[in-house]
Amino acid sequence: PGSSDGRAYLGIWYASIPEKTVVWVANRRNPVVRPPGVLTLSSDGRLVILDGRNATVWSSDNAAGSGGVATRATAQLLDNGDLVVSHGGESQSGSTTGRTSVAWESFDYPTDTLLPGMKLGVDGRSGISRNITSWRSAADPSPGAYTFKLVSGGLPEFFLFRGLSKTYASGPWNGAELTGVPNLKSRDFIFTVLSNPDETYYTYYVSDPSVLSRFVLNGTTGQVQRFSWHRGGGGGGGWSGFWHFPLDPCDSYARCGAFGYCDVGQSPLCSCLPGFRPRSPQRWSLGDGSGGCVRTTNLSCGAGDGFWTVSRMKLPEATSATVHAGVTMDQCRKMCLGNCSCRAYAAADVSGGINRGCVIWAVDLIDMRQYPEVVQDVYIRLAQSEVDALTAAGY
Repeated sequence: PGSSDGRAYLGIWYASIPEKTVVWVANRRNPVVRPPGVLTLSSDGRLVILDGRNATVWSSDNAAGSGGVATRATAQLLDNGDLVVSHGGESQSGSTTGRTSVAWESFDYPTDTLLPGMKLGVDGRSGISRNITSWRSAADPSPGAYTFKLVSGGLPEFFLFRGLSKTYASGPWNGAELTGVPNLKSRDFIFTVLSNPDETYYTYYVSDPSVLSRFVLNGTTGQVQRFSWHRGGGGGGGWSGFWHFPLDPCDSYARCGAFGYCDVGQSPLCSCLPGFRPRSPQRWSLGDGSGGCVRTTNLSCGAGDGFWTVSRMKLPEATSATVHAGVTMDQCRKMCLGNCSCRAYAAADVSGGINRGCVIWAVDLIDMRQYPEVVQDVYIRLAQSEVDALTAAGY
């Protein structure tokens, strides 16, 4: 509404607040440009948007399959914001099977907003990848420059992209928290990451269902933001921001390069992990840590290597790491020492304060940052002489 060129979209927004806040757009890539636009439910159980010339502008997935007929098909907007298409059964002849099922739902196809109960991730069974992508502008809901999504492999981790470039990472999920946002949990905001062979996703809820909450990707600031509606007197109110990411310079993806870490409490921001030195001391002294660090002493690839523990770090990016379930930490240590390419290892799951399985990095360690509080132990592989020197220095 209000666009100078008459573009029209099918959207979902809140009905109970005075500020129109759109949370989902069906035809964001294909606006109706020949009005009037009409939404209809086809005989095979699809939602279809037609323009003024009766041409199809957009349609949902075919619910009954190619050539099928969906009997007793209905489309309903639920109070959680999910637009659901269901039907009582399907057959090639149109006979009813007596079974009601969800054939399609808008929650599977987010726009720029994640509502409570929605999933952000990948469903291997259906092949659906649920991402959020910013609007191009405040007046144009077509896909913008930023996308926030799960990158599969190793430990679950969510990345913010500008085009094809990573700009921010949540940190790997360790069964208890996303290690790049250790302060994300609160009493009113409950989130989890579920990962199994069928699907991997992030989802969240609010403890008080009467509270309106949304998780949105802002294309203007390039940030993932969480808002809750603050009710005011006389039916008014407004959106209050609770958090946003990236939050500070250390949230910039891989800011300190390989084997470097970022700390907002230090100047300069970048430091090398114990046992490493800047690859380019000159650039490092000028505040550019993107070149990362190199080992002070090379590994021997054998009994001459050891490990140094760091515990207040965001885990290194783990999409290319290898997870071994059912392995003890002692077994993990031995596996790492037995692999000349292994750079570090850690527990894969620390939920409940118990270490379960292990994750091994055989790639450079990147996108680390240091926090004031303990996050999780990570065991960095060093030459044993370096471990001895760090111990003697009381590091």
